[in-house]
Amino acid sequence: MGFCRARTPGGPSRHSARIVFRPLKKKITVGSFKERDVVLKNDRRIVAPRGLAALAVALLFALSSGATAHDIPNDVTIQAFVKPAGERLHLLVRAPLRACRDVDFPKRGPGYLDLARADASLREAALLWISGNIELYEGDRRLPEPKVLNVRVSLESDRSFGSYEEALAHVRSARLPDDTEIYWNQGLLDVLFEYPIEAGASDFSIHPRFDGLGLRVITVLRFLPPSGVVRAFELSGDPGLVRLDPRLHQAALRFIEAGFFHILDGIDHLLFLFCLVIPLRRFRSLVAVITAFTVAHSITLIASAYNLAPDALWFPPLIETLIAISIVYMALENIVGRGVERRWIIAFGFGLVHGFGFSFALRQTLQFAGSHLLVSLLSFNIGVELGQLLVLALLIPALVALFRYVVAERLGTIILSALVAHSGWHWMTERASQLSQFPWPKLDAALAAHAMRWLMVMLILGALIWLVSEVLRRRAERQGKRAVREDLNLANDTVRSTFDV
Repeated sequence: MGFCRARTPGGPSRHSARIVFRPLKKKITVGSFKERDVVLKNDRRIVAPRGLAALAVALLFALSSGATAHDIPNDVTIQAFVKPAGERLHLLVRAPLRACRDVDFPKRGPGYLDLARADASLREAALLWISGNIELYEGDRRLPEPKVLNVRVSLESDRSFGSYEEALAHVRSARLPDDTEIYWNQGLLDVLFEYPIEAGASDFSIHPRFDGLGLRVITVLRFLPPSGVVRAFELSGDPGLVRLDPRLHQAALRFIEAGFFHILDGIDHLLFLFCLVIPLRRFRSLVAVITAFTVAHSITLIASAYNLAPDALWFPPLIETLIAISIVYMALENIVGRGVERRWIIAFGFGLVHGFGFSFALRQTLQFAGSHLLVSLLSFNIGVELGQLLVLALLIPALVALFRYVVAERLGTIILSALVAHSGWHWMTERASQLSQFPWPKLDAALAAHAMRWLMVMLILGALIWLVSEVLRRRAERQGKRAVREDLNLANDTVRSTFDV
C-alpha cells in the first residue's frame, strides 16, 4: 500500500490512499484474482496492513462460495411413477441432486460425491425434498409417511426412467462404484418409496409441491393403475390436487371451472362478444347469435381435441390473427350499421375460429380428463357459456343505462365500436407480424388431404347454415302473413262495427 499526490480541479493537492490487492501466494481453487486498485476518495489517510487485505479477500470468497452452494436452480425436471398394487403403493422418483439444497453430501477431491459414505445423506435428501413435498391421498384419506426402500445416485446420461419396469430395475440394481468421479451437484437422485394402502383399485390423488426445488419446475408423472391404462401428466410448479384417475363428475366439474375462468381471462373473446351484443340488447335477438357462436366454437374445439386440426407451428399465430380480424370486422360492422339481421351467421363463422383459440388454452388441461374426454370437452363449453352469461348479465343492463341516460344509441355504438376496433387493429398487426415469421407449409399430398377434409366439413356446415336460414326465413314470412291477416281481420271488424252503428 502506498500514498500518491492527487490534485482536485481548482484546489490544492490532496493525499489519497491507494490500496493494492495483490494475488495471494497460496493457490485458491475457486478462482484467481487480477491486481485491482481501489482509490479511497477522502481526505483521511488510511493505513491497511497486508493481512487485513488478505482477510477481506478470504471473507469475500467464503461468502461467494456459500451463496453458490445454496443457489436455487433455474430449471428442474422431476420424473415420477405412481403404481398401486394390492395393499401397497410404489412411488418412484428421479430428481437432480442440485435441487436438494441444505443437505451436506460427503465429498472427496475437487468436489466429487463420496459414494461410499453418501447413503445417509441421500436418504435425508429423499425425505426432506421429495416425500416432504408430496401429499398422496386414497379417496379423501391422506396416506402416512412412506418407507424408503431404495435410494441411489445415477449419472445425468442415464435413460432408465423411460418406463416403470426399467426404472424399478435400475433403482434396485447395484449402486455406482465408489471410485466414480461425479460431482455432487451433477448427479441424479433415484428413490423408491412405499406407501400402505387399502386397495389398488381405490381413487388416488396427488399434490406435488416441488415448486421450491427451482425457479421453474416441471413434474413428469405417470400413473399406472391396475386397469393397465397409463395416465401421463406434465405438471408445472405447484398444480394443486391432481386426481390421477378422475371419475366422470370430478372431470366435469374441473372442466366447467376451467371454461368459466378461461372466458373471463380471454380479453379478445370478451371484446368479440361485446361487439356482437352492442346493437342487440333484447333477449330474443341475442339467443340466435349466442347459440350460433356456441355451436361453432364447440365444433372446432372438439375437432382440435381429437387431433383434426393442423399441428404446424404457423397454425396458432394464424388463428390468433384471425381472432383479431374478427374483432375489427364486428366493430366496423357496428359502425356502418349493416348486417345486424344476419349477425348469427357471422357469429357462427367467427365462432369456428374462436373454437381453435379455446383449444390452445385447453391442451395442457386435457391431461386431467382421464377417460372422460368428450364429457370434459362438453363441460368446458358449459363453463364457457356460464362465463358468457355472467358477462352478458352485467353488460346488457350497463349498455341499456348508457344509451338511455348518457349518450344516444347510434352515437354510443359508434364510439364504443371505434374503441374496440382500435385495440383489435393493434392486435391484428402485431399477430400478423408474428405470423409472417413462420414458414408456410409445402404443398404436398398430406396437406392437400388435410385441406380436403376440412373443406368437406365446411361444406357440410355451410349447408346446415343455409338450411337453418331458410327455415327461419320461411317462419318469419308465415308469421308476417299471419300478422297481416290478423290486421286485415281487425280492420274489417272495425269497418263492420262502424257501419252497424
